[in-house]
Amino acid sequence: MMKTAVIWAAYGTGFTFLMTTLGAALVFFLKKTVGNTFERVILGFSAGIMIAASVWSLLLPAIDQSAQYNLPTWTPAALGLIFGALFLFIMDRIVSHIYAKYNDDNDKLKRTTMLITAITLHNIPEGMAVGLAFAIAAQSLGEIAMYSTALTLAIGIGIQNFPEGAAVSLPLNQEGFSSFKAFLLGTLSGAVEPIFGVLAVLVASSVKPLMPWFLSFAAGAMIYVVVEELIPEANADKNSHLGTLGIITGFLIMMVLDVALG
Repeated sequence: MMKTAVIWAAYGTGFTFLMTTLGAALVFFLKKTVGNTFERVILGFSAGIMIAASVWSLLLPAIDQSAQYNLPTWTPAALGLIFGALFLFIMDRIVSHIYAKYNDDNDKLKRTTMLITAITLHNIPEGMAVGLAFAIAAQSLGEIAMYSTALTLAIGIGIQNFPEGAAVSLPLNQEGFSSFKAFLLGTLSGAVEPIFGVLAVLVASSVKPLMPWFLSFAAGAMIYVVVEELIPEANADKNSHLGTLGIITGFLIMMVLDVALG
């Protein structure tokens, strides 16, 4: 059963990784310059999708699964969320410390580097979320709702990964990287998704009662990234209303997908 869960997780995260790669490939077709407006809208759009996914695809399933065990149903969801946020907080501090040590005087390059770091970091909980959702579907034979939830989550994350791949490769190309190198780095920013997706499944599948904790852990990590990185960046300039519009649009799309396919 665990082998099946891992294979399904690899398929799900492989799709989201493919969408990142396709987005990064836009560097071969579009002009080098990418405006701040594009970045704000994409970051806001990603934030909206991640907020909706955290609730419908992660926390609610975690609460439902917790009913099988002798714990208050809110416990794994609440504590897992805290642990997930704490995990990303620690990673964020470590990355910031390393970056400060090798700081560069080029403000544009600094901002681009931090954007890439933020996107790469938030791909970690996304990979965990998609991998766990497909693992649950594989373990719940005959339960169509589980397959729908996993598929919805993969589609939602894949939709946001496409422009995110471009948001990494295009600025790098603008900074002087060759199109191929910018594409490669944009693709690698999404490589953490299948890696962490499969790792999460390997750990959670060995002890099935951990699944609700892992789902809520991924939700907490996602919410931390949204609040700490994506929303501030999406609202960083005078066109902040565009970032807000992106958040609402992303949330709406993910909510509709979850309800319609769930």
